[in-house]
Amino acid sequence: MSNMKVAIVHYWLVSMRGGEKAIETLLEIFPDADIYTHVYNPKQLSPVITSHRVYTSHIQKLPFAQKLYQKYMPLMPAALNDFNLQGYDLIFSSEAGPAKGVVPNPDAYHICYCHSPMRYVWDMYHEYFQDAGWITRFFMKHLTSSLRTWDVTSANLVDRFITNSHYVAKRIKRCYNREAEVVYGPTAIEKFLPLERRPEDFYLFFGQLSGYKRADIAIKACVRSGRKLVVAGGGSGKEMRKYKKSGLVSFAGRVSDAQVMELYSHARALLFPGIEDLGLVPIEANAAGCPVIAYRKGGVLDTIKENVTGIFFDEQTPESLIRALDIFESRENSFSDREQFTTHVRQFSKEAFKDKIRRIVEERKRL
Repeated sequence: MSNMKVAIVHYWLVSMRGGEKAIETLLEIFPDADIYTHVYNPKQLSPVITSHRVYTSHIQKLPFAQKLYQKYMPLMPAALNDFNLQGYDLIFSSEAGPAKGVVPNPDAYHICYCHSPMRYVWDMYHEYFQDAGWITRFFMKHLTSSLRTWDVTSANLVDRFITNSHYVAKRIKRCYNREAEVVYGPTAIEKFLPLERRPEDFYLFFGQLSGYKRADIAIKACVRSGRKLVVAGGGSGKEMRKYKKSGLVSFAGRVSDAQVMELYSHARALLFPGIEDLGLVPIEANAAGCPVIAYRKGGVLDTIKENVTGIFFDEQTPESLIRALDIFESRENSFSDREQFTTHVRQFSKEAFKDKIRRIVEERKRL
C-alpha cells in the first residue's frame, strides 16, 4: 500500500466525533495520505489529523464557516469541484455530508465509507424541518429536491461502498440502490477492557437529554418503576429535570473520561432507548462488562449480542422498557461472564477495522 497516493475526503473537520475517529484510524493505515474537507478547525482536532496536509474548499472562506458550516451544506456539492484529485490512486470519501461527489482520475479506486446518506435530505428531513427556523425552512423546501438528485447521481462516482452497520447498509440500498459491505467503525475498546465490574443499585443513561437519544423514556421508566438512574450527558432537558424531585434520578451533566469509566464499572446496566446508526456508547459499555438494555432498532442489532451482552425491548415506550428491566433483573447473574463480553466487542476494535480496510484495498489491487 505504501506505493499508492491516497486522498481522504471528509465532509467537514470541526470536532472529534465518530467520523473523525474513523479518519484518524485511516491515517494510521495510510500515513502519507492527504486530507480534503470543506471546513477545517484545527483547534478542535487531534494531532493525528492536524499533522497531515489538509486542503479545504472555498466554503472555508465564507463568513463564520467554522460555526455555521451546516448552513452552507447546499453549496458543498458544487464546492467539491475545488478538489483536484487527478494525481491520486486511492480515494476514501467519508460521507454523512457532501463528500463522495469528488471526481477521481479514471484509473483511481474510490471507496466511500458512508456513515449515513445525508439524514437531513432523506429519512430525517421532517424532523430537521420541524426544528428549523423559518429561513432554513425556506431553503429546505426549495433545495432539498436538487440535493437528493445530486446525492443519488454522485453515488455513481463511487466504486465501492462500505458502511458502519447493517442498519445503514439498508438505507444505502434504498437511497442509492447500491450494496455496502459492513465495516464496523473503530472503537477504543482497549481502555475499557481492564475495568473491574462492581455493580451498584443504579442504571445509566449516557447521551444528550433531548432529541432522538430518548432520555425521556429511560427517565420515565425508572421513576415509574422505582429504580435509580444516573443521567450523564449535555443538553438542557428542562422538562425532564422535574423528575429530579423523585429522588431516583440524578443528572451528572458532561462527564470526564475517568467518570465515564466509573459509571460503566458501577452501573447495573446501560439503558439505550434511542436509535443510532451504530452507537459507540453500547460498545464501550460492553467492553467494560456492563450489559445494555436497548430498543430493538438501529445499530444496536449489530453491537449487542442478545442474552449475552444485553437484552432488547420492542416498543419505544417507558412501559416496554420497564418490562425489559424486570426480565433483566430476573436473570442479572447470567450477564456476569466477562470473557463473553470481551470476545464480542473485539470485532469493533481499531485493529479489526484496520484489517478489514487493508483487505478491501488488497482485493482491489488483485483485480
